[in-house]
Amino acid sequence: MGELEMATARGRLVVHTWGDEADDPRYLVLLSHGYGEHARRYDHVAAALVADGAVVYAPDHHGHGRSDGERALAEDIEGAVDDLHVVAEQAQAENPGPPTVLIEHSMGGLIAARYAQRYGDELTALVLSGPAVGGNPDIEALAQMDPIPDVPIDPDVLSRDPEVGRAYAEDPLVYHGPFRRETLIGFGAAVAAVAEGGDFGALPTLWIHGEEDALVPVRFTRPAIEHVAGEHFEQHIYPGARHEIFNELNRDEVIADVVAFVRRYV
Repeated sequence: MGELEMATARGRLVVHTWGDEADDPRYLVLLSHGYGEHARRYDHVAAALVADGAVVYAPDHHGHGRSDGERALAEDIEGAVDDLHVVAEQAQAENPGPPTVLIEHSMGGLIAARYAQRYGDELTALVLSGPAVGGNPDIEALAQMDPIPDVPIDPDVLSRDPEVGRAYAEDPLVYHGPFRRETLIGFGAAVAAVAEGGDFGALPTLWIHGEEDALVPVRFTRPAIEHVAGEHFEQHIYPGARHEIFNELNRDEVIADVVAFVRRYV
């Protein structure tokens, strides 16, 4: 794997790459991680995609991982879309020709959905993993409290695999503090923007979600997804799975489903 630094309007962006040593990749993947985490938590996903012939580019979003910005301050989802497009342009310049697939998780779903609404004609397929496009009223309510309670994400809600929660809790690049009011307001604005931004048209889209996701519950996500889904839409809801389905006990099944979906379009 490799690493790039890119200048964006909001500062330095650290971008992780996998498979860039390949001479002739079949397709290009943009990987958009979730709130408070960083792209290297998806090494295993990227490895599976590279094995299928992809080259993968995954930024640490502004305020996350090793990129510039105040930690976990994610008030500007449209700015994150702009950043991701800078990454896409660089990736496509370095790998001219292959089709581009966007794969995301959680907050990355807000970014990816807006990206698809703004730049969908540049994508060949879209995969939405536990996308936060429908919001979560329990989390949104924190923005109305003064002070906001110190309620960081509980590692136990991420996966049934206890090792995932342990690694998350011990990861120094993961943000372990409370939500910022600006971030909560920004999430709400992004949910509204997705709802108002139109559907994905002819862009093939796969929605994958854990049935027992407590952070981004299926019941709030489903109507939002169905509102924006276009002509080619598929879904997999995994029984018993929690929020991080790429890190769940059935992670191999989930990744295989994603690879099978992508293969149909690239």
